[in-house]
Amino acid sequence: MTREAPAGPHRSGIWPPQTRALFPLVLPALLIGVGSGLVLLGVSRLAERVQHWLWDALPHGLGVSGTSALWTLSVLTAAGLAAGLIVWKFPGGTGPDPATRGLVDPPLPVRVLPGVALAVVVTLAGGVSLGPENPITAINVALACALGMRAMPRTPATLWVSLAAAGTIGALFGTPVAAALILSEISGGSDPRPLWDRLFAPLVAAAAGALTTVLLAGPMLSVRVAPYPGPRLIDAVSAMAVASAAALVGLAAVYVFPFVHRVFHRLAHPVAMLTAGGLVLGLLGLLGGRLTLFKGLEEMKELTAHPDEHSAGNLLLLALVKLVALVVAASCGFQGGRIFPAVFVGVALGMLAHALVGSVPMALATAAAVLGMLIAVTRQGWLSLFMAAVLVADPRLLPMLCIATLPAWLIVTGRPEMQIRSTPGPEKGLVGRGSEA
Repeated sequence: MTREAPAGPHRSGIWPPQTRALFPLVLPALLIGVGSGLVLLGVSRLAERVQHWLWDALPHGLGVSGTSALWTLSVLTAAGLAAGLIVWKFPGGTGPDPATRGLVDPPLPVRVLPGVALAVVVTLAGGVSLGPENPITAINVALACALGMRAMPRTPATLWVSLAAAGTIGALFGTPVAAALILSEISGGSDPRPLWDRLFAPLVAAAAGALTTVLLAGPMLSVRVAPYPGPRLIDAVSAMAVASAAALVGLAAVYVFPFVHRVFHRLAHPVAMLTAGGLVLGLLGLLGGRLTLFKGLEEMKELTAHPDEHSAGNLLLLALVKLVALVVAASCGFQGGRIFPAVFVGVALGMLAHALVGSVPMALATAAAVLGMLIAVTRQGWLSLFMAAVLVADPRLLPMLCIATLPAWLIVTGRPEMQIRSTPGPEKGLVGRGSEA
């Protein structure tokens, strides 16, 4: 009689099948995470140099002010013209209408990536009110899928999408936590594996991307406001009220978005659409000033650094102008994301709430308004909560923000998203794409 070998680790080896399946993904995840961070930093640094030349060096050389009304109007209109020409004439185009794309989407064809990269540099340097998150994620996802499928053809494309998206999100926000929270909302489906098995490789990529940007550029997403004095019962009520009000303001922009999109797309040509959009953004820049230009990251730090210099009326003006600029820029075809400008709007609204009701702590009002605005614009609860919490970086605010999330989510759930649902069309930029809300 033969004796059967015992089942378990002695038969299958020291490591269980789950571990053996996850371990080979570590190196690809590390490479993709570092690469995603480097792409983000490279595009951002190039845009910063072009921005410095456009807004400082060139006007200084011409003997004019880079903050003058004429220069602001001229640069933004020229940025629209340049972006339109890239969409129209650049080899490969720039892919689908940016208004139809979210933060994490199916990979674009590799041939459109140079056009997307060039267009996002124009957006960031030209003062357009959009951030780098959507196009940079799209570039990294397309590159990771193209290279990954060539190196490991049996690996599903969804894995490369998740790794590149996680690496980019980690690099953007300086922590892998953001990527884990976002992917936990969009991953899963029919995958029977436990959540941490599904998120293991993306977390490796997110950590690598975050470390890359933190070590090379330092943390980016934070503002300095008056410290939170400590939790009170009334603060829960205040947080819910501020977050709900900000969500309603953001939801108004969401409802206006498809109408503005249709107005611009009646021009039917990318050069006309984007030049007209740049002109409108220039006029808005004249109304709101330099603080309402660009993606809003440095501008919100400048805004919170001198809160006493801004009256309630000025804060309301800044918030509304920035929100309108976000809607216009996202509607007319500029390459860019909506998260960073929405954060600026939330910061301005939070400061407005504090200016109107001084008993509401500045830190609480700012974080709650950012939470409500992002919930309306992104429709991602974890991302909104995370960004509101890290923006002020006070753990005592977290219980209040969790409570404030509930009424804000009730306001926005089931409503339209700030994204155009398009019918299939050609990939050559914006030309010929029929879209509707």
